[in-house]
Amino acid sequence: MPLYNPLPLIQRVFAALALLVLLAGCSTTTPPDSVLAVPAPAQKYAAIVVDARTGKQLFEVSSTAQRYPASLTKMMTLYLLFEALDSGRVSKETQIPVSDHAASQPPTKMRFRRGESIDVDSAIRAIVVKSANDVAVAVGEYLGGSEDQFAAMMTSKARQLGMTSTIFRNASGLPDGGQMTTARDMAVLGMALRQRFPQQFHYFSESDFMFRGRLVRGHNDMLGRVRGVDGIKTGYIRASGFNIVTSYNADGRNLIVVVMGADSARQRNDHVEALIQRSLSPTTDGAKTRLMFAEQ
Repeated sequence: MPLYNPLPLIQRVFAALALLVLLAGCSTTTPPDSVLAVPAPAQKYAAIVVDARTGKQLFEVSSTAQRYPASLTKMMTLYLLFEALDSGRVSKETQIPVSDHAASQPPTKMRFRRGESIDVDSAIRAIVVKSANDVAVAVGEYLGGSEDQFAAMMTSKARQLGMTSTIFRNASGLPDGGQMTTARDMAVLGMALRQRFPQQFHYFSESDFMFRGRLVRGHNDMLGRVRGVDGIKTGYIRASGFNIVTSYNADGRNLIVVVMGADSARQRNDHVEALIQRSLSPTTDGAKTRLMFAEQ
């Protein structure tokens, strides 16, 4: 009677183990595709993530497509105000008058009366935290002589910074069909604000401030939500959807994240957090990302 020969079984086991090792090796060298939910229709969405230390682009979708900036516009209004502070043209105590035109702007605003004024320090906080349209216009009129002239100054500064596809028509970001930008240009502006005005950048980390005895709360819920997020600005008009430029600075990493066109502030913030986590994770290197847009 022939003895049982275990060799074929052993050979099969070793072959199966070899196949598993091969598959494991393939999975580490060729990462699987990842799916990223996008809370926006494709025609409104634009995004970019940039390593602010190296300038390397880590993620982008439609980052050079024309989009409405909404209140991201106020980042440039503040850039020019910070320049005026640096040059000594204004101090933080300088009083900025609020004209009838400025006071007539629709909300969000601080609701000034005719003849009132606001100091520069409070104006910066009102623009950053409250995204106050009346204050942004008052600043524009004070620095430019008129809002139209100030908008021309804003566009000129954009070109100097390398924002090649941006045109400003007002200081606030309220609806104007001719006021356009791109996610890439907004990333350039976000990086420029940090690099050019490190001593003023702390304003973008503020989520509230006291004004005339009352607490004014802000709109940027990314502050305090993700460790390392320290600004910068949110924006919304119906034509643009929900926009944001976010700065992340922690553990030796400095990112600028721009998301435009989201369907809601909450979904936009979820998406920004996902993009930050994706950009900080080494496992995303070489992986292809498949986008699932809101209407899909």
